[in-house]
Parts: sequence; structure tokens; C-alpha cells
Amino acid sequence: VKKAIDFKSRGFKLFPGKDNSNKFSILNEGGIKQASNLCPDPGEPENGKRIGSDFSLGATVQFSCDEDYVLQGSKSITCQRIAEVFAAWSDHRPVCKVKTCGSSLQGPGGTFTSPNFPFQYDSNAQCVWVITAINTNKVIQINFEEFDLEIGYDTLTIGDGGEVGDPKTVLQVLTGSFVPDLIVSMSNQMWLHLQTDESVGSIGFKVNYKEIEKESCGDPGTPLYGIREGDGFSNRDVLRFECQFGFELIGEKSIICQENNQWSANIPICIFPCLSNFTAPMGTVLSPDYPEGYGNNLNCIWTIISDPGSRIHLSFNDFDLESQFDFLAVKDGDSPDSPIIGTFTGAEVPSHLTSNGHILRLEFQADHSMSGRGFNITYNTFGHNECPDPGVPINARRFGDNFQLGSSISVICEEGFIKTQGTETITCMLMDGKVMWSGPIPKCGAPCGGHFSSPSGVILSPGWPGYYKDSLNCEWVIEAEPGHSIKITFERFQTELNYDVLEVHDGPNLLSPLLGSYNGTQVPQFLFSSSNFIYLLFTTDNSRSNNGFKIHYESVTVNTYSCLDPGIPVHGRRYGHDFSIGSTVSFSCDPGYRLSHEEPLLCEKNHWWSHPLPTCDALCGGDVRGPSGTILSPGYPDLYPNSLNCTWTVDVTHGKG
Repeated sequence: VKKAIDFKSRGFKLFPGKDNSNKFSILNEGGIKQASNLCPDPGEPENGKRIGSDFSLGATVQFSCDEDYVLQGSKSITCQRIAEVFAAWSDHRPVCKVKTCGSSLQGPGGTFTSPNFPFQYDSNAQCVWVITAINTNKVIQINFEEFDLEIGYDTLTIGDGGEVGDPKTVLQVLTGSFVPDLIVSMSNQMWLHLQTDESVGSIGFKVNYKEIEKESCGDPGTPLYGIREGDGFSNRDVLRFECQFGFELIGEKSIICQENNQWSANIPICIFPCLSNFTAPMGTVLSPDYPEGYGNNLNCIWTIISDPGSRIHLSFNDFDLESQFDFLAVKDGDSPDSPIIGTFTGAEVPSHLTSNGHILRLEFQADHSMSGRGFNITYNTFGHNECPDPGVPINARRFGDNFQLGSSISVICEEGFIKTQGTETITCMLMDGKVMWSGPIPKCGAPCGGHFSSPSGVILSPGWPGYYKDSLNCEWVIEAEPGHSIKITFERFQTELNYDVLEVHDGPNLLSPLLGSYNGTQVPQFLFSSSNFIYLLFTTDNSRSNNGFKIHYESVTVNTYSCLDPGIPVHGRRYGHDFSIGSTVSFSCDPGYRLSHEEPLLCEKNHWWSHPLPTCDALCGGDVRGPSGTILSPGYPDLYPNSLNCTWTVDVTHGKG
């Protein structure tokens, strides 16, 4: 008689079945009775079916799921002899779970995301995507722009072919935030299965896919600040990597395209060391792991050494440190006791700096907690009879490339930006025995407010294209010629939901009628004024910010016989395309949203609509009637506000539930 541990060590599982006619043999005083040659009936999965009714040794049965269900577990199991006594199936009977989202996609390429991306995906989700190449002789390559799942609990399983859930075809099972650079199928199909649990989730993922040639791993790219040797991506091809001068390589120096169409490793990364000397005439100094955040407990020193008789110029391209606790000190020399040119902290980008000698020392210290994005500084060296290269300011164009004594350069800001530092033209001149620019190097930024009277233009949130600042109160007035209207179009809009608000008023000031109040990401495609003025007010609170907005405006002529296009509400529909005087248009909302006012819009004799465009809102509570419908949380699909207590009453026909 074998011991139980011997049965376990063989690696098989014993499962109870419904068939009582072939029970396992019983061990009695006389030893072992005749061994069983039949496996128990494995049954059928709920919402699925079994193919095959032979349960004898060596027989195989298969399983499939009903439409809109996805198989989890083995598609087929085999009856096997184990431990010379028992007959048992090689794996559990699979289960069929209802598919809650996903789609079928086709090449040659495209993009898809997890539900609600970039907001939190749904709990208890079973999403399936199947990607099929149009050309059957090609395979599918995917890469992730973003990926973040609750680690260990929510998973994305990726498999080869069209048989979703078959363990034999699984290429990767992903969770957390680390993913391969590329994943490539072996056939012309690939499936992805997202499974989430009932608790907290994350933002999910955004996937790009495309068709590529067979027996290829796809182009993995080149590391930032790195160099790649080799341009073949077929099976057995090798790519080799190194970093630009001054950077250190972390990861594999070479990767090979394997027979399964997967690279042997991700491409390496090139990081900036914490201690280094620079002797090249120009270069870049980055905080560790820029721009991902530099970490804690750092004490970095970089020394820039140029030829004797020359000087060094620093340009700050980006700067974001934990205010008051993390510091960058720039010293005019190579020793710790050299004179300090400047000490910087926080998120304000410093002005350009120039050394008096041919050596600069940069000292960066970070404490034990919190960190910012870090910094990106470029440097160049120059002689005593020339000015430093001022670079091209962000959001601007520069005219002039000669920096010798007596030369001038001019800077013009891009549309929507104004000069926040310096004048339009600066000249390289001799001042107090030093060769320097006649004024600070110009900078361009998006203003907080202003009065605009040009026929068209752009209004940007302060700080664009970066995040706007806290505690803003910005006012813009757009003025057109008398008899004209103003049309504003939203190209980009993203503010902190419920707290950072843009108001648009139909007139020259805050007392003018309100056209709309917007926050989050939901804005109309465009708005029109009823006069030749529009007033905009942007207010932000003292915490959290976002990308902000980019708005185009233009002066338009009012048609003699009609009104301007009133637009279509977000999450709504419009009925009627006749905008002539006396005509009406009406609106409805998508399921779950409610129209702010039901009355149709009438084009009146003054060429203006009878009232502003209505909005479609997801409200807090209410009475819901009808045989079916949808209930949305307030503000959906944006995040709902705090401190809510919403009650919905659902009323259906008497006698029905």
C-alpha cells in the first residue's frame, strides 16, 4: 500500500465525479482490489457544454462556453492512470464566466483601452478582446502606452490564436505596472482577457496593436539617451545597446529574438549617474531617473570643466524639486567652498546662469521623503568675446544664430503665449568688463487673463502645455466688431473635477448671462455669443491641478435670415437642422442623463436662440419610470463629488418587478 505522500508527489489531482458505478477501489486487509479503468464523469460547466462521453483511460473530453461567456481553465482534459491504482482527469473541469466587455478587432492596426480608461476600471470584470490580422500571413504585435492593474488580484492574460482562455496558448499573464516592451503572437490572431476582483482597481491600460511579418519580434525601439546596433527583428536576430556619453546602462546589453516571437528581455535603460565630471564643450545634466522622480537620500555632485579662458552657460529646461527640503546649488569653481552662484528648490524654473571661470560645480541634495520630477539642464561653453548660446525658448521662435560681441537675436512667442521675461531683442555687449547679453533671455508663457480683440486667436490655461497652478483667478475678455458674434471651440479641456472651473459668460463681464460652467473633461464642441463680447473666468482651488485647456476663438458674421449653429450637448442628441428664423430644434440625452431644460430652442428675429444650449447631466437621485433604463452616478463618466447622499426611486408598471 502506497502512502498518501506518494500519490501527492506524482503531481495529479483527484476530483469527485457524478458516476457512482465505477468508484475507486477500496484498500482492505488483503491489499488492493482491481484498479479502476474509468475516470468519473467530469460533468458540464454551467453556461457551457462538454464534447465527448468516453471516460476510459487515455480518452480526452473537450469543453466550450455559450456565446458571451469565456472559458477559464483547460479546454480539454485527459483520463490518466496515476499511482497504478486510480484513474483521474489531468485537470479540473473548466468554468464559463460571463463576458462583461471587450470586442473583436481587426488589423492592420489600432488602439484600445480597458473600460473607463484613464479612470478606474470596473470591479468583477471579464473583458475579452480578440485581434485578427487581415493578412493571414502576418502576426499581431502589441505594446502598452500605459499599464497599471491592482497587483496580484487583477490580471490581463494574453494568448496566441482565437481560442480564448486555453492555457496552452498563453503568452503572458500581466499584473501590477511592469510589462514587456512588445508582445507578438505566433499566428494571425491574439486574445486578451482582463479579469478583475470585487475590490479596489486602478487606471487600467492603453494598448496599440498592428500586423507585422511572421517570425518577427517587432521593433522594440531604442532607449532614451541610448544607441542601438542592429536593425533586424526576425527570429535569431540580435540587437546590442550602449548609452550616450555620461549615462550608465541598466539591463541587458544585448537581446535576441526568440523562436516564440518574443525578445529575450526588455530593452535596457540609460540613467544619469549621481557623481560625474564633464569635459565635453556641451552636454546635459539630469537628476537621477529624470523625469520619473529622483528618489530619496541623495547627495549628487557634478563638475563641468571647460578649457581655461572659457566660461560655462547653464540653461534650465525643466525643474521640479520638493520645495524647501531638496536643493540644487550651483558653485563657481570645483571645490565645496567655491562661491555660490545660486541655490534652487521648488517648481519654478530658474533663469539662465553663467560662470565667471571655466569650472562649475553642481550639488544636489534630497532628503528622506517625497520627491519631484527632477531637473533637465543643458550646458555649453563659450569664449570671452562671445555670449552664451541662449537656446530657443519654450513656446517661442528665435531669429539669429550669431552670438559674437555686437550681435543681436530676437524672440517671438507662439500664438496664445506672451513674454514673461525679457524683451523681444537682446544684444551681446560688453558690460562692466564682461561680455554678456543686454538683458535676460526672453521666456514665453500662457497669461492668466487678458483682453483680446483680434479676429481670431487662442486662449490657453496658465502654464500650458504643463499643469496650471493652484489658487488662480484668471479673467479673459474677447471683443469682436459690432454686429459680429464670437465662436469659441474647445480643442483640449481637462481640469480637476468640481473644484477648478471655467465659466463662460455671454457679454463683457461677470454679470453677463452664463453660457456654461465647465470642469473635469466634459465640454461642448463649441459655443456662440449673442453679442460681440465673451467673458471667461477660470478659478482653481489650492490643491491638485491638471493640463487645463486650449480654446480657439473667432469672430463670425450673423446671417441675415438664420441663427448660428447652437451645437449639440455632451451625452446628447439634436433633432432639427433648420436654423432659419422661426425654426426650432429640440434635444434628448443618452440613457441615464437628464436634460437641463426640455423646451425647444427657437431662432428669434434678433438672430439669437431663445435660450442657451441645454446640458445633459447625471443627477444625484430622482424618480425613474419605465420598463427599463439606466442609472448613473452624479457627474458620470467623471468622478462623482464628495459628501453625496443620493436616492433613486424606480417605478415600473403595476404588477411587475
